[in-house]
Amino acid sequence: MPKRDKTERRGSTTELERFLEGVGVPKSSEFVPDDFQLLAVELVTEHDLDVLVSAPTGSGKTWIAIEAMKRILQAGNKAWYTTPLKALSNDKFREFSSLFGGENVGILTGERKVNPAANLIVATTEIYRNALYDAMNTLEPLNIRLVVLDEVHYLADRGRGVVWEEAIIYSPATTRMLMLSATVGNAQELADWVSWARGSKCRLVIHTKRPVPMRSGFITPEGALVPLFKKGTLHPEVLRICEESRQKRSDDRGRY
Repeated sequence: MPKRDKTERRGSTTELERFLEGVGVPKSSEFVPDDFQLLAVELVTEHDLDVLVSAPTGSGKTWIAIEAMKRILQAGNKAWYTTPLKALSNDKFREFSSLFGGENVGILTGERKVNPAANLIVATTEIYRNALYDAMNTLEPLNIRLVVLDEVHYLADRGRGVVWEEAIIYSPATTRMLMLSATVGNAQELADWVSWARGSKCRLVIHTKRPVPMRSGFITPEGALVPLFKKGTLHPEVLRICEESRQKRSDDRGRY
C-alpha cells in the first residue's frame, strides 16, 4: 500500500475531526420532559387508554414508563415492566430498585425470583405471559393496573412474536398497556390491532426527532476510523477496501 504524504494525512485528520465533532458528554441541564412524553403518561394514567409509543432510541421512552409506574404505585396499584431479554430485565431491576426502593420492586425471569409479591415486578415477557396462563387456569385475576411492554416490536419476531401477541390479548381489560418501541415500522397498524384485539382504545404517540444524531463510521483493516459516507456515497477509502476484497476473492477463485 503506497505511503500517503503529510497533506493527505492532514486532510484525513480534519475529516475525522468533523466526523467526531460534538461527540462527548453533554453539559448538565435541568430535565424538561417533551410534550410527547407528558401526553403518553397522561393518556395511560389519567385517560385510562392503552398507549403505543414510537420514538427513536435515546428520546426518553423509559422516562414515560417510570413516570407512569410512579403514578400507578402512588395510587396503591401494581405494575409490571417486561422486556425480551434476561439481561435487560436485570438492568431494569437494579434501576427501578434504586428509584422506587428495593422493598417495592421484584424480578421474575427464568433464572431469578426476587420479591415476587412486590407492587412493581420486572420480568421477561414470557414470564408475564405465563402468569396470565396461570391466572386463567386458577380463575384468579392478577390485579395489575399497568403493564409496560418494552421492545414491543418483538411481536413481529417469527419465533417469539406469539408471546407478545398473547400477552396483549390475554391481559385483563382493566389492565392498561404501555408499549414502547424505537423500531416498529407499522405503528398505526399495530395500534389499530391492539384496539381490535383488546376491545379498547389504543392511542399512538409518535416522536420522530432523534435527540442523538446517528453517525455511521468504518474501521479499516489498519485500524483507522473514517466516515462511512462522503458526499452522498461511500467513502473512497471504503470503496478501495471493498474493491481490494472483491479482487482478492476473484483471484482466489481463479487460483482454484
